[in-house]
Amino acid sequence: MRRPVAGYIGLRYLRSQRANQFASFVTIASALGVALGVAALIVVLSVMNGFEHELRDRLTSITGHARVTAEGGLGDWQATREQLLAYPGITAAVPVIELEAVIGRGSALAGVIITGTEPGLEAADSPLRQGMRLGALDALQAGSRAIVLGDALAARIGVRVGDPVTVLVPTKHRGQGLQSRLWQFTVQGIFELGVKEHDGSRAFISLADAAALGGLEGRVSALRVTTEDIFAAPRLIAGWSARHGSGLVVRDWTQDHVTYFRAIRLEKTMMMVLLSLIVGVAAFNIVATLVMVVTDKRGSIAILRTLGFSRGDIVRVFAVQGVAIGWLGVIAGVAGGAALAANIAQVAPALERLFGFQFMPADVYYVTALPAELHWADVLVVSAVALLITAAATIYPAARAAGVEPAEVLRYE
Repeated sequence: MRRPVAGYIGLRYLRSQRANQFASFVTIASALGVALGVAALIVVLSVMNGFEHELRDRLTSITGHARVTAEGGLGDWQATREQLLAYPGITAAVPVIELEAVIGRGSALAGVIITGTEPGLEAADSPLRQGMRLGALDALQAGSRAIVLGDALAARIGVRVGDPVTVLVPTKHRGQGLQSRLWQFTVQGIFELGVKEHDGSRAFISLADAAALGGLEGRVSALRVTTEDIFAAPRLIAGWSARHGSGLVVRDWTQDHVTYFRAIRLEKTMMMVLLSLIVGVAAFNIVATLVMVVTDKRGSIAILRTLGFSRGDIVRVFAVQGVAIGWLGVIAGVAGGAALAANIAQVAPALERLFGFQFMPADVYYVTALPAELHWADVLVVSAVALLITAAATIYPAARAAGVEPAEVLRYE
C-alpha cells in the first residue's frame, strides 16, 4: 500500500502549491518549458525530414534508385533490362548514355554531362517529365539532334527553346589517340529539377544520337533502375545482383549520395542536442520547484517518517511530483508540436504575411515552401528524452527530502 500512498501524497503536494504563488508559477513555467522544448524538437525534426525527402527525390530524379553498369559499357543491355524488369519490386530500367562534353553558343561555353535516354521508356510521372518547364521530352527522337537543357545551364550560355547549340565531345579510339566530335543540336526543351548540379550541368538527347556522338556502337553507359520503394532499393538491387549481376557493377542511391544524407543525419542529431537544452532549462525549474516544496514541507516529511515511511517512500513522494510535471509538459508539447508540424504548410505562409518576410526566398532556394514530414519514431524519441531529463531532475530534491531527520525538525515544533 505504501507506493500508492506515496504517489497520492506527491500529487497532493503538487496541488497544494496554489498557496505558494511563486512555487506555483515556477511549476507552470517548468511544464511550459518542457512543452516548448518538445514542440520545438518535433517541428524542427519534421521540417528536416521534409527537406531530406525533397533532397532525396531531387537527387534521384536523374540517377534513379540504382544503376547497373559495366566497365566499357553495357553491350547486351536489352537482356539485362528484361532480367531487371522481371525481378519483383523493380518497376523501371531505362538505358542511358552519359558523355562529358562542352556546350556553347557563340562565345559562351560551359561544361556539361550529356545524357542519352529513350523518352518512350520514361514513365509519365518520372521526375524528368514532371520537371519539364518548356518544350517536351518526346522531342528527343533518334536522328533529330534535339537537346533538352537544365534551366541554369540554358541561362549560363544564353539560349532559349529553338536556339542552336554546339556540342563538343572528346573521344578516345584505339591506336588513334584522343579525338573529338562536334555536333550541332537544337534546344527543344528546358527542365528544372531543383538540384544545382542537375540544372546547371545536365543536358538530354536521344539514346541513338548519344550512341553516335560517343561512338559506343550499340552499348550504353548504364541502366537507370527505379523500384516501388526507394528504401527497399538497396536490398532489391543486391538480391538481383546476386542472381544476375556477374561481371556487372551495381550501385544504389545510398552509395551515390552517402555524403548528403550523412550530413543531414549529423544536422538532425546536433539540432536535437541543442534544442534539448530547452528541456534542460525547464528541468532546472523543476529542481527549483521541488527544493522549495521540500523546504516548505519539512515538518510534513518528518511526520511521515515517524508514521513509518522509509527514505525510499519519501523519495517516491517527490519523484512523483517531478515526473507529473514532466508528463504534463511532454503531453502538451507532443500535441502542440504534432499539430504544428502537420499544418506547417498553412502556418508558415500566415507567419510570412504577419511579419512580412519569407522563410525560403524564391531567388535563393529551389524549395520555396517549408516541407514537413512527421515521423512518429522521432516523436517517441523526443518524448523519451524529455521524460528522462525531467525524471533526472527529481533526483537531487528527492534525495534531499529523504535526508530530513525527523528528530531535528520536530524538536522545535
